[in-house]
Amino acid sequence: MSTPQLPFPDPEKIFSSWWPIIIGVAVGIFYAARQWLRGAQFVEDVKLDGKVVIITGGTSGIGYATALYMAKRGAKVTITCRDEALGRAAAEEMKTLHKQEVTVMKCDLASFKSIREFVEAFKKKEKKLDILINNAGVMMSPQALTEDKFDVQFGVNYLGTFLLTELLLDLLKVTGSSRIVNTSASASNLGEINFDDINMTEDYSPGQAYAQSKLAVNLYTLHLAHRLKDTKVIVNVANPGIVNTNGHRHLPFKNNSFLRLSFTPIVWFLMKTPSDGAQTTLLLACSKSVDGLSGKYYKDCTLSELTGKSLDEELQERLYKESVKWTGLEKKTK
Repeated sequence: MSTPQLPFPDPEKIFSSWWPIIIGVAVGIFYAARQWLRGAQFVEDVKLDGKVVIITGGTSGIGYATALYMAKRGAKVTITCRDEALGRAAAEEMKTLHKQEVTVMKCDLASFKSIREFVEAFKKKEKKLDILINNAGVMMSPQALTEDKFDVQFGVNYLGTFLLTELLLDLLKVTGSSRIVNTSASASNLGEINFDDINMTEDYSPGQAYAQSKLAVNLYTLHLAHRLKDTKVIVNVANPGIVNTNGHRHLPFKNNSFLRLSFTPIVWFLMKTPSDGAQTTLLLACSKSVDGLSGKYYKDCTLSELTGKSLDEELQERLYKESVKWTGLEKKTK
């Protein structure tokens, strides 16, 4: 009994319409655009055995993806968090799903007291620090103050990062070839440091407060790179791009149920995943190509240029001196 033959498609009928070709081209363009929006990927093969790493805000988003990558490559990773229960849940998820161990420690960047307590506890268990990744931050949040009476965006994104880094510098220096990665954003180009009203109490704008905090991160990074020029510690800025994380929770497309549902396809297409957003941070933390480079700004795994106020050395110095006062930190020359 012969096997029935399936009819062969008639080429003339297929190509009598342009629709198959149009659909094929559209799908190809869509896929290419999506891949481009994901940004460059860090593909260098690295081993991090024995490296001691701190990642702030490692319970979700970019911090989680960064912690997972480093733990998989042998690093001894500590993630910091405000909520220890969320931190333990994130660590347990890494252990259960990915077979990776990380340590969780409480460190609330909105509290100078919490930062000092974390540093004291960390130094009791570790005698070196290879990589410090200042990833935690808040974005476009409503007007609010930290425990120390600073605008929450300026306090968390900048002052918390400043104090934590300064208190850990001794460990970073004794380690030798260590790295600091600070996280900024393109919004820094729109920022101004309002020394007369750092909390913007007279005319608060979530967008301007965010831009001010990220400009401060840029200024601090360049100032710190200069102070560390005679050491083996390097510090650089990572701009992760637009990433779909909980950091956007204060924006309408995240906190409004209807808009969140409506914008889901657009968000998926236009925004990076947390893993994609972590790529520039990973390059600055791990890549041999960054050896010896300090005070640089990277976006999409590519060396970019800081412009405008970020390069103002007088502004860098003034911000540093004021930050020492604001955080109660004794002034250091290096």
